[in-house]
Amino acid sequence: MRLSAEARLLVSKVACLPSDNDSGILCIPAVAGERALVERLRAFLAAVFGDEWSEVKERQLIAEADERFEKKAAKDQSLEGWLRERAFRQHCTLFHDRPFLWQVWDGMKDGFSAFLHYHRLDQATLSKLTYTTLGDWLARAKAEGSLPRQEKGRELQQALEKILEGEAPYDIFVRWKPLAQQPLGWDPDLDDGVRMNIRPFMKAGVLRDTPNIKWGKDRGTDVASAPWYSVHNGERINDHHTTLVEKRAARGERG
Repeated sequence: MRLSAEARLLVSKVACLPSDNDSGILCIPAVAGERALVERLRAFLAAVFGDEWSEVKERQLIAEADERFEKKAAKDQSLEGWLRERAFRQHCTLFHDRPFLWQVWDGMKDGFSAFLHYHRLDQATLSKLTYTTLGDWLARAKAEGSLPRQEKGRELQQALEKILEGEAPYDIFVRWKPLAQQPLGWDPDLDDGVRMNIRPFMKAGVLRDTPNIKWGKDRGTDVASAPWYSVHNGERINDHHTTLVEKRAARGERG
C-alpha cells in the first residue's frame, strides 16, 4: 500500500501493543470469565503511554474527549462512566456515523453492555454474544435474585435472536444485489458497508445511541439491468425488506 513513513511507523507501533481479546466482544461488566472493559482498557493505555500513564492522564483524556464532542464536562467523569454513556456516541461522530465499534446494551444504566468489533461480527460471534456471554449474565442475575437484570437481559437476548434469524424487518437488504444473493440471517458482507449492515441492530433498538443513518432513496437512477429496477421503478431505494421464504425460494430457483 502507498503509506507515508509516519503511517508505517504508527502501524509498526500498533503491532507491538498487547491484545487479550480476539473474539471482537468487549463487555463493560465482567462476564463469562472476562475482565471488565475498564480494567482491560486501562492496561492497554498504560502500555501505550508507558511512563506518561497516570490517573491524571486518564482524567485528561476523558476531559479532552468530552470537550471535543460534548462541548461540556460530564457529571460522571470516570472511565467506566465514559465507556457506558458517551464513548459510542463520540465514536459515531468521529467516524461520520459509520462506526466500526457497535455498543449494544439492555437499557439499564448499570446493566449489560458490550462493544462489538464490526469487522469481526460474523454469525458465530453474534451467536456467542447472544447465548454464551449473555447467558452467563442472565445466570448470574438469576443467582443473585435480580429480576430487573433478568428481564432486561432477556429482552436484549430476544432482540439479538431476531437479528441472528434475519426475518424482516431485521434483515439486511443490499439494493445492488439480487434476491438470491441477499443474506440469510446475520451473514453480513463487509464490502457492503456499515450503512447496509447496521440496519438490523438499529431496527431492533439495541444500540446505546442511534447513528445518523438513513435508508431512503439515494441520488441518481438505476440502470434497467439493476436487480431491483422494476420493483422500485428505477429509484435507488434502500429501505426495503425481504423475507427468509423469498430469499430461500430465489436461491432454490438459482440452483
